[in-house]
Amino acid sequence: MARGTPTLEDRPGSNKVGALRALAPFLRPYRIQAILAIVALILTSAISLVLPLAVRRVIDNFDDGAGLLNEYFGAALVIVAGLALGTAMRYFFVTRLGERVVADIRKAVFARVITLSPGFFERIMTGEILSRITTDTTLIQSVIGSSLSIALRNMIILVGGLAMLAFTSVKLTGLVLLIVPAILVPIIGLGRRLRKLSRQNQEWIAASSGKASEDLLSAQTVQAYTHEHRSIAQFDTVTEQAFQVARTRIATRAVMTAIVIFLIFSGVIGVLWIGAHDVRAGSMTAGQLVQFVIYAILVAGSTGALSEIWGELQRAAGATERLAELLSARDALLDPASPVALPRPARGRITLENVTFHYPSRPDSSALEGVTLTIEPGETVALVGPSGAGKTTVIQMIQRFWDPLTGRVTLDGIDLRDMRRDDFRRDTALVPQDPVIFAANARDNIRLGHPDASDEQVRTAARAAHADEFIQALPDGYDTQLGERGVMLSGGQRQRVAIARAILRDAPVLLLDEATSALDAESEALVQAAVNKLSEGRTTIVVAHRLATVKKADRIVVFDHGRIVAQGTHDELVAEGGLYARLARMQFTDGVLPDAVPAI
Repeated sequence: MARGTPTLEDRPGSNKVGALRALAPFLRPYRIQAILAIVALILTSAISLVLPLAVRRVIDNFDDGAGLLNEYFGAALVIVAGLALGTAMRYFFVTRLGERVVADIRKAVFARVITLSPGFFERIMTGEILSRITTDTTLIQSVIGSSLSIALRNMIILVGGLAMLAFTSVKLTGLVLLIVPAILVPIIGLGRRLRKLSRQNQEWIAASSGKASEDLLSAQTVQAYTHEHRSIAQFDTVTEQAFQVARTRIATRAVMTAIVIFLIFSGVIGVLWIGAHDVRAGSMTAGQLVQFVIYAILVAGSTGALSEIWGELQRAAGATERLAELLSARDALLDPASPVALPRPARGRITLENVTFHYPSRPDSSALEGVTLTIEPGETVALVGPSGAGKTTVIQMIQRFWDPLTGRVTLDGIDLRDMRRDDFRRDTALVPQDPVIFAANARDNIRLGHPDASDEQVRTAARAAHADEFIQALPDGYDTQLGERGVMLSGGQRQRVAIARAILRDAPVLLLDEATSALDAESEALVQAAVNKLSEGRTTIVVAHRLATVKKADRIVVFDHGRIVAQGTHDELVAEGGLYARLARMQFTDGVLPDAVPAI
């Protein structure tokens, strides 16, 4: 299991089939469609219960003439036509309802998860979420679109069949009911084990999907470090665990099915033996016995079907629980009930006031410790320091991906926690160190910064980021599909697409997290010129290890171990000595530094 992924032991056990009640909000908007499906279901069930009566009349009145037989068989044909029509209606409405509800569930789960803060994704793997959206919803679709209606139909036949059995012969019905407790014992006992195994099976499938997703998204790194065989072995282990649990579940269900079927049909045979003696004694007609046999078979078949469907309902209940967990997941970051509106246009004054923060996965290590920093509108501030010093954490705080444990972060004097996140995030443009390129064309990737931008605005932004030339050289220009995670582009090209995206955003706050780290010297010079122009009149925060890119910043803030240890211009900090001066000597001279200098 990957770090941060809950193990099976960490998760709550499966609830009963009553967990399916969580589907009610998704079914409610389609109640009319559900009612039509139930009407069709009742119709077909009723027709199934009428057929044995017709069979009895045919047998008991066989010697009454051909005309009467023709009427009976004609009526049987009408009944069969009604059965066919009702079955088709039931299939149509129920299947469509299942597809509709599952589509709504998938949309609801995705809409919920995509808004959750990074803290949520420290606890669960993305691949597991995808498994829940796909595998678990497929189980629910099977239940709503098939199993549930079949279960209801068999319940109606079971109840109606028992009533008709009593109507036909109270004596024989009493004998049939004697075996019911014997049938219920294995259904209830083994059903509990099935429910637990079904939950475990789905959890291992989700873990398998999570492992596959993680490795496939990092396939080049896996191959570069010749880690393929180990990755295959790890995936095989998790997948084999899923199979072993599934095998146990299948064996348990097979045993339950065998026991139930044996008990049901043994009881039917015993009842038939007694009924046959009653016919010979003249206490019931042959037609009544045949009618009773047909109803007994219907009851037995519906009982067996219900035992089969019970396992499906239990699996769906487990799937519903897992999806409900996502839908009800509590986010550590919430928008206020009465948000404060950010004055427009935003000026871009950012302050961190005595901010302390620990990542949830590292509660004993401070990412930021008592940081106080003010960045004035239009000022360009560079954050430098060793890796892990807290620079990127500041960027994440400004976007409110995390909340400080103590202190506050403000934009234009308003605490970020007092505003809607999507309100103030519109006023920031981010160029991350590892830019995300979507599996779309170049134009749409840049247009992410401003979805309503025209094609000409997109090209203007690309030219400013020095991306237009290489995009035009792609097979289909701006219409070229860039592939998953931008596999068609080099690292520097991906960076320039991200910069074009930020330029198109035209936001008052610009956040550059190692924005030129993947560029060669020529591209860096070109993009740096574009960034310098872009930052004019904007509050710009630059995170950089390469000090050459920040020498002209209005102010350089030096971080070390989550604290601000110095700030000033490049010349002031070099003259002051200390950490920045040592980093500068390492990058701008060929001198050998002492061992005490932190690595970057």
